[in-house]
Amino acid sequence: MATGYEPNIEGALAVLVDIMTANSFTMTRQPYEPNYRGLVDALIDLKEGFPVFAPSRVGFDAVAGQDLADGDAVFLRTSDGRAVKATCNLDDESALVVGFANASVLSGETVKVLVAGIKDMPFVIDPGDIYYLSTSGGISTTPPSASDQYVTRVGEGATTSQLSIQLEPPIKLA
Repeated sequence: MATGYEPNIEGALAVLVDIMTANSFTMTRQPYEPNYRGLVDALIDLKEGFPVFAPSRVGFDAVAGQDLADGDAVFLRTSDGRAVKATCNLDDESALVVGFANASVLSGETVKVLVAGIKDMPFVIDPGDIYYLSTSGGISTTPPSASDQYVTRVGEGATTSQLSIQLEPPIKLA
C-alpha cells in the first residue's frame, strides 16, 4: 500500500510532522535531524502536543428499545441496533455493556449512551470501588458468582455520585 512516505526514519519524521502540523502542535525541537535523535525529538513534541484537556464524557445517540432510566447499563441489540438494559444473567450479547443511559427515556426515544469518562449517577457510588453489571441495567460492587452468569466490569467509583466508566468485555462463569 503506497502512502507517499518513505519506509525509513525520514519517512517517519514526515508522518509525525504532518500529524503535528494538522493538529496545530508546537514543534519546539524542530528541525528534526534525520536520525534516531531527531525521531525521538519529534515523538517528544508529539507527546507534549496532545491536549491536556480531555472530554469528561464521550458517547453516542441511540434509539431506546425499551424504557431506560438515567444510569442504566445498556447493550445494543443486534436484531435492531436499539439500546436496551444489559444484564449479567442471560447471554453474552446482553452482558456486553456498551455504555450508560445519560437520561431517562421512553422506548423509541433517542438516548445519549456514555461510553467513556465520568458519569453522574442518580444513586450513591462508593469511591474507589469496582462496579460490575448486575441485572436489568443495574450495577453493583459485588460481581456475579453463579454458574452461567457473566462478569462484566463497567467502572470504578470516582466520587459519591460519579462513576468512572471503564468498560470491559463479559466473562462467562462456568
